[in-house]
Amino acid sequence: MKIYGINGRKNIAGSRIKAIRERNGWSQADLAAKLQVENVVVEQKAISRIERGERLIADYELFAFSKVLKVSMEWLVSGKM
Repeated sequence: MKIYGINGRKNIAGSRIKAIRERNGWSQADLAAKLQVENVVVEQKAISRIERGERLIADYELFAFSKVLKVSMEWLVSGKM
């Protein structure tokens, strides 16, 4: 099955995830560790791909990102910075 994206990207939340992660002074590995505390395993390489828009984000992952980053899911998917 082919997965289509928007403007060549497979997600719209990646740029916001990256911005908040950097604002918090966290590395991608730091964010991966915080997600694991929430019982969501997303490796550092996957976070890199998410931030570049090269990987889809599952709904439960999006929920975990919003919880760890302390932002709403709506804000994460509302578009570019």
